[in-house]
Amino acid sequence: MSFSDYFLWISGGLVWVNIFLGILLIFFERRDPTSTWLWIMILTFLPGIGFILYLFIGQDLSKQRLFKVKEEEDACFRGIAIKQKEQLERGDFHYVNPLFRKYEDHIKLHLRNSEAYFTQDNSVELLFSGKEKFESLLASINKAEKYIYMEYYIFNSDSIGMKVIDAMCRKASEGIAVKLLVDGMGGRGLSKRAIAKLRGSGVSVAIFFPPFVPWLSIRLNYRNHRKICIIDGKEAYLGGFNIGDEYLGRSKRFGNWRDTHIRIKGSAISSLEWRFFLDWRFAAKEEIQPCVPNLNQGEDSGNIGIQIVSSGPDSRWPRVKDGYLKMILDAEKKIYIETPYFIPDDSIYDSLRLAGLSGLDVRVMIPSKPDHPFVYWAGMSYIGGLLEAGVKFYAYEKGFLHSKVLIADDFVSSVGTANLDIRSFKLNFEVNAFIYDETTNRMLTERFINDLGKSKEITLESYKKRSKGTKIKESVSRLLSPLL
Repeated sequence: MSFSDYFLWISGGLVWVNIFLGILLIFFERRDPTSTWLWIMILTFLPGIGFILYLFIGQDLSKQRLFKVKEEEDACFRGIAIKQKEQLERGDFHYVNPLFRKYEDHIKLHLRNSEAYFTQDNSVELLFSGKEKFESLLASINKAEKYIYMEYYIFNSDSIGMKVIDAMCRKASEGIAVKLLVDGMGGRGLSKRAIAKLRGSGVSVAIFFPPFVPWLSIRLNYRNHRKICIIDGKEAYLGGFNIGDEYLGRSKRFGNWRDTHIRIKGSAISSLEWRFFLDWRFAAKEEIQPCVPNLNQGEDSGNIGIQIVSSGPDSRWPRVKDGYLKMILDAEKKIYIETPYFIPDDSIYDSLRLAGLSGLDVRVMIPSKPDHPFVYWAGMSYIGGLLEAGVKFYAYEKGFLHSKVLIADDFVSSVGTANLDIRSFKLNFEVNAFIYDETTNRMLTERFINDLGKSKEITLESYKKRSKGTKIKESVSRLLSPLL
């Protein structure tokens, strides 16, 4: 067979592969039309390469049964959620704070959408710097008496990473159960030597979607972006900080690192702990302990209402995004948002546009320093229309802004791992705390106002002065936004 015959044979094969994948996208995977057309374009104009891209970043994980939880395990919090829903429907649920009742439709949304049990005996400590977060985390680890469960997207074996590792190893050597779960791609900074040290000390280590060869995985597009740490069931950490020196402001590229993390005490910890167990069960291929929710551990902790909402490509609906959308749509006075990546889908974009047109005080803060250029340019492409609608945008200039916070009016707020972008809504595994508390809302608002003093407003006039080259980069990046 001649070279030309080989070429024709291969070309014909690629055509049939493209046709097959096109049929798969249209008829078997329930994607949104924008994403579907984008993949069809890629498969059409990049035959062969398009197939490889689809293999690594295009598969619809929600159609696979990789994350199917046994019925008896799933029923753990489902039974509790059903009882709470029934109480709310009957109107005999007791709220310790009468203000909670105003947000009962929010509470019902999360119960029905993600079986997020509402707890109202919690306390919350806000941590805005890496120094605060790591000092508090190390102190909690050193006080641990029973167990330490840790789950991070990024865990680096650098200076602060080794301090955390040393603390975990000491506790494991004392006989305390210590588990560490890291993402297969984000956790590449955790060296083999560090993993060996952890396991040698008795720490159980599991990798979520590990690459089958270094830097390569057919689950490349689906990352575990959660950052959770639970100590003895008495306190838990959740938010934007990963483990690494850059989160202490030691990166020459980013300098100061601005983020938001929370330390929780109270019954909400049970939901976070169950989330960890489900992730651990999948990654470690280990059966998890029988579900015994401890919903009385926060009797003396406080009176803050919290629902822990997790979402991912295995979810039927985008649960965290739905919570964001509900907060925006129900806001009466203000909506303040901090996010490192701003790529809203149509529903979030329209809700912000309507809020701005309605005269609400809508402000969105993003970094002035992009860590992912295509993501940054795609985000900038959405700003113009919202500026015209009255939404105000600010670029944080004192380092890198990585905070994932949404504040609505004076009572409800959200802190967690989900950015305001399509990736967090549909592709990443995320977890957020939806917090019902006036004091927490006020403190987050005060910090947002403080950050405004370190930011530059992006006005409509300055936005319109962008160069043609910038506009082209934004247009191309926006076209690719469903993949970013």
